[in-house]
Amino acid sequence: MAIEWIDRGIVLSVRRHGEHDIIAQILTEEHGRHAGVVKGGAGRKARGMYQPGNLLQVRWRARLDEHLGTFTGEVERIYAAEAMLSRQSLTALTALCAMAQAVLPERESHPLAYRQACHLLETLGQDGWAAEYVLWEVHLLNELGFGLDLTSCAATGAAEDLVYVSPKSGRAVSRAAGAPYRGQLLALPGFVITGDGVLPAMEEIAAGLDLTGYFLERYVFAPHRDSLPDARQRLRTLVLADPAGTPAMAV
Repeated sequence: MAIEWIDRGIVLSVRRHGEHDIIAQILTEEHGRHAGVVKGGAGRKARGMYQPGNLLQVRWRARLDEHLGTFTGEVERIYAAEAMLSRQSLTALTALCAMAQAVLPERESHPLAYRQACHLLETLGQDGWAAEYVLWEVHLLNELGFGLDLTSCAATGAAEDLVYVSPKSGRAVSRAAGAPYRGQLLALPGFVITGDGVLPAMEEIAAGLDLTGYFLERYVFAPHRDSLPDARQRLRTLVLADPAGTPAMAV
């Protein structure tokens, strides 16, 4: 008797499998990051569907749970085509897919990471997309068990004027307590704490990417002698190239 389930999911990557098929990696809502063969996936119609970033409803079938299995699917939202309207949106979408595939364990349910990824895809091309990307990585650290403690100062316990993060503990540090050590601390952009919808400048976005990138490198990639995906590096480079720009500006 075959094993089968139906779920919603975001296409993360595809690769050829033989002449006519592909293997798709999909971040599903209830079944986590999952791989499967798409029969005929190399054809024109399926290629448009199985583009990284697209939201699908998928059916996975296999004879045994440990088998690779096969996917069939229907499109719910074609985010990949929408992202191509802007270099920034396309770079963010590519970084999102690469990071999710790199850090989320296969076949381990992370519905919150999935829902936050869907929210991020909805914001691409809109005001605030870059801040939402940084916040997605903050949530990703929480999902992986390496969450930052940004509620109060590690040195004084104060909850106000938190502008640094300790690279050792991942805890916030106030401006006054961190002043003598500011060269050794990571910058904490205000929007990471408040999430109040005020558009941060690109220099704040860059600081946010540096903050999350540091802890992702330290806790997730370095133990496996790996580094942040190239797509994530390209996103940081794009932000750095226009530090005074507006996050929603199309290129």
